[in-house]
Amino acid sequence: PKYKMPYRRLPTTDQARKRALSTAIELGDKLEPSELAFSRHLLARIKNFSQDFEGALQQYKFNIEKQSEKEKEVYELQEKARMYVYHFMQVLNLAIIRGEFEPEVREFYGMGGTEGSLPSLNNEIEILEWGDKVIEGELKRLEKGGSPIYNPSIAMVKIHFNAFKEAVAVQKIMSERMAVYLRNINKVRENADLLIQELWNEIEDNSGHLPPKQKRQIAEEYGVVYIIRKKEHKRADELQRDLLFEF
Repeated sequence: PKYKMPYRRLPTTDQARKRALSTAIELGDKLEPSELAFSRHLLARIKNFSQDFEGALQQYKFNIEKQSEKEKEVYELQEKARMYVYHFMQVLNLAIIRGEFEPEVREFYGMGGTEGSLPSLNNEIEILEWGDKVIEGELKRLEKGGSPIYNPSIAMVKIHFNAFKEAVAVQKIMSERMAVYLRNINKVRENADLLIQELWNEIEDNSGHLPPKQKRQIAEEYGVVYIIRKKEHKRADELQRDLLFEF
């Protein structure tokens, strides 16, 4: 019966994809057209695609790094905003305990039901919610003739809270863009896999007249990757299993 080549494994990482394409380009530049196991037309397509692929990967990596930097910046601003909002609420409560403010003033800040306890500020959503409430509440209380709270003042709270709020908005835009970049790079990866599959098909087809051992040796030179499945172990042993390889 006709010998069936072992199972091929297409690259699963960008590095492996680049290696498969660069191997084809190197051989295409080194060998004469008559010696090459795939067409010159396919070689030209691979060269053009490789440039686009490399550019897309670099752009994606750049955006990943920028997003990581932004996430670190947002976290630092979040901690600063949390501290100022929390300290402001602490000072408010202490002023109530000292009798400087009536307990009812908590209602200005949406803290009417806390009875002296402070709301949690454990995440971005809670900080954004209570930061707005504290700033709006202090302005309402001052409009009613109340005396300002200091250390921290509401002005300092606003500076740090608004910096955090703005950073969150920018991060959201970046996240939406990253989702687009991810879809784009995944499409480029799909195109790379299709091109590599076409390349490997041509290599196998053009060496199909050769004995299995020699056929796999040629495939190895061109970077084709085979893996052994359980049902092929016996056949692989018979056909010199040492010729099967992986990345």
